[in-house]
This record gives sequence, structure tokens and C-alpha cells, in this order.
Amino acid sequence: MFSCCVSVPEDWGEPDAFYAIRPECRDDVPASRFKPTPGKTLSARRWHSSFSEEGHLDIARVLRRIQRGGVHPTIKGVVWEFLLGCYDPKSTFDERTQLRQNRRSEYERLKSQCKEMENTVGSGKMITTPVISEDGQPIENPSSNGANLGEEQLPENKTDNVTQDKEVIQWKLTLHQIGLDVVRTDRALQYYETPENQARLWDILAVYSWIDKEIGYCQGMSDLCSPIIIVIENEADAFWCFQHLMRRVRENFKSTSSTIGVRSQLTLLSSILKTIDPKLHEHIENLDGGEFLFAFRMLMVLFRREFSFVDSLYLWELIWSMEYNPHLFSIYESDDSAKKTEDGSGNEDLMQFGKFERENVKSGQKNQEATLSIFLVASVLESKNKRLLQEAKGLDDVVKILNDITGSLNAKKACDEALKLHIKYLNMVFSFRQRQLSWEARDWEDHLPGSYAEQEGIIQRIPFYFTKFSCYS
Repeated sequence: MFSCCVSVPEDWGEPDAFYAIRPECRDDVPASRFKPTPGKTLSARRWHSSFSEEGHLDIARVLRRIQRGGVHPTIKGVVWEFLLGCYDPKSTFDERTQLRQNRRSEYERLKSQCKEMENTVGSGKMITTPVISEDGQPIENPSSNGANLGEEQLPENKTDNVTQDKEVIQWKLTLHQIGLDVVRTDRALQYYETPENQARLWDILAVYSWIDKEIGYCQGMSDLCSPIIIVIENEADAFWCFQHLMRRVRENFKSTSSTIGVRSQLTLLSSILKTIDPKLHEHIENLDGGEFLFAFRMLMVLFRREFSFVDSLYLWELIWSMEYNPHLFSIYESDDSAKKTEDGSGNEDLMQFGKFERENVKSGQKNQEATLSIFLVASVLESKNKRLLQEAKGLDDVVKILNDITGSLNAKKACDEALKLHIKYLNMVFSFRQRQLSWEARDWEDHLPGSYAEQEGIIQRIPFYFTKFSCYS
């Protein structure tokens, strides 16, 4: 039977108990604000009751509860799989069980393929020093992280004496960097005191960097993957959940010699702030902060540094539930389905969309880069408006003021403010478009030839593509 329908006893204790902090680190991490609340938080009981007898999920009911109070720690993993589009809420228990089995088999195939190239993969160990040179030559006797590799000697790599292609060389060059980042990731959690758990994170990132050859591995991915492997016990299931998360954010990790992938989101952040608060935008530009690089970390790792571990999980599920599109699964599975989604989304129940995505649908907004995370950063800047205008004399001051939010933000309030800012932005953009069309129509009318009656006939045929919408309907 599919794991989402297994009964789990209710436990409304402290969420920190599910993600224990090492005693010596408790004073160094932000205090958690999120607490599961009966009647608000999506509980195991309500989750299980949201499925029909065949296994169809009432996604609208689930989204309402998550957007009110998050997800109970005991069911985060299975809920996240739906929020990230791993499964279609319209599918049955049997269909999902088959898909899960297929994906587990595919992950084992990919992992075995990686193990043939580097036998540390899947060994319960990991690599923290280079194993190959840039010209493809193996580095003799590479030292390893003692806590993970111990004194056990692994068999020699099967490919050490074989000329390796560029893709393999590039992949193997990143393996030690993944290991170094894994060692630094969420060090305060007791979960990572176990070497095997560090190795699980390393394995997933190593396999992902092999299948996504365009991006490979980049710093920050370990911060995104770590929570997933903690809430999802099965390694293959965790891998596919991470892969779906990367489908959402991978553009941020694209980079060239002249630009970074997240720059497009930073540019959009600048445009949004210029629209809703031109005075603050101008002030930041005058401080030589027009590229908004101070927001780089927030967008790259989805506020992992600004919140405690527990609160960052809460923030993520709020964001994903508010951005949820019921066609997410089909969009990821087929480009044809994505086209059908664009054609038919206006004729369905908007309550199946998250609050943020619902407004985009109603307004006809199709800019997929305009994520809730960007409006979240904008709302943080707005909340610090007075301090930034009065105290910030340089970019260092901007960074210092923003660093003060660490551990002090309420995830729910932050998302609510971001939603308000999103609606304000959509209304301002709509008003601007209305005025622009009105100006263009008048300008065209002034230059039309012929009689007044002929002009009226032409004007009436001008296509009008923007219709007013109610943000609160």
C-alpha cells in the first residue's frame, strides 16, 4: 500500500524533537518559531482522509491547510512529493506505487552507472579530496575524510587505467567538492553525526551531477538536498524529490564566464522594487547596489540561512503550496501537457492552485521567473524600508541590516506580506498597461485617415488583450 495512507499517531510536540540539534551547537543556531497547531497544521489524520478510496487526492483541501499552518513533521516527506510535482493528485494508489517502483529501479541503474566510474558511490563513504587531474589522470592514494572512509581500502576504480571522456572527467572533478560541501552542510544536526547519512547526501548529489551534465554540481545544492533526505527515508525517493526541486530552481545555477544564472531573478527583483517602491530602489541604486547581489544567497538556497532548520522547512512548504499548479506533474512529464495546461487552465477550479499561482492565472501572468521567493525578498526590503533609507550609506550597511533578520522572521507572516506585495505589483502593472493602451489608442485615432465614422470603425476593431481582474475574488 502507498505510504501516504499508512496511519500515523498524532503527535503535537516540539518540531525540534524531530530534527535534533547537537548539544554543543544549540546556542549557535536560531530558535525555531514554527509549532504544529491542531486545526491549522496539516496533520497525518487529515492528510490520509484527503484521499478517495482509489487514491485521488483532494489537493485543494490539502493546500488550504498547508497555507494556514504548514505540514506536520511525520508526513512532510510524502506531502512534499506532491507539492513538488513528483505525483499527480488525480492518480490512484496503484498508479503511484508503480511509478515509485519504476523510479527506484531507475535510480539504482543511475547509481550503478556512477559506481562503475567511481566505486566510492554507494559504498557508505564519500570523497573529500581530488581523485583525478584535469587531464584525466588518477591521483595516486587520494586521502579521504577519515570519519567517512575510515581505514578500509576500497577496490581500485575500474576506469583508472582507461582513457576517460570529458564528461566523466568533469564529473569526477566535482566529487571532492561535493564531499567538502556535505561536511559543512547542517553540521548542527545530530542526523549528520552518522557517516552513513553524510554518504547518502553525497551519493544523491553525485548521481544528480552526473545526469544533469549542463549544470553538474554547484555550491548551494547540498543546502537544498539536505532537508529532503532527512524527511524522506528512502534514498531513491529522496533523489527524485530533489530532482523535481531542481526543475524549479536549476536556472539559478546556470552560469557563464560573464553572468550567473540567478541574475535574471535579481534583475526581476530590481524591476519589482522599482515598481512598488521607486524611492527605495533609487536609494539602493545610488549605493551601487543596483544588481541586488546582496539578495543572491536568499534566492539561491531559499532562505536557508535566514531561518532555523525547522522554520526553513515550514517556509518551503508554504512557498510550494502557494505556488502550486495542479498541472505540475504533467508539465514535468511532457512538453505537450504543458501546452495543454496553458490552453485549459482558465476553465478549471482555481482553488486547486495555490494562492500565489491563482493570482497569476487570473491576471494572465506567464512569467515563470516571477516566483514567490522574489516577492519574499522584496517584502523583506520593504519591511526594512526606513532603516535602509536612513542608515544605509553603502552596500555593507545594506548587508548588515538584512543580516539582522536571521532568526527574527516569521515564515507565515513573511509569506503573507509577499502575497500582498504580489497583488499590489500585479495591480500596478495592470494599471500601467491600461494607461499605455489608452495612450496608444488615442495616438492612433489622431493619425487615422478618413471620416469620423470610418475612424470609429477602425478603433472598434483594435484588439484589447488585457481584461481587469479582481485580486480578491
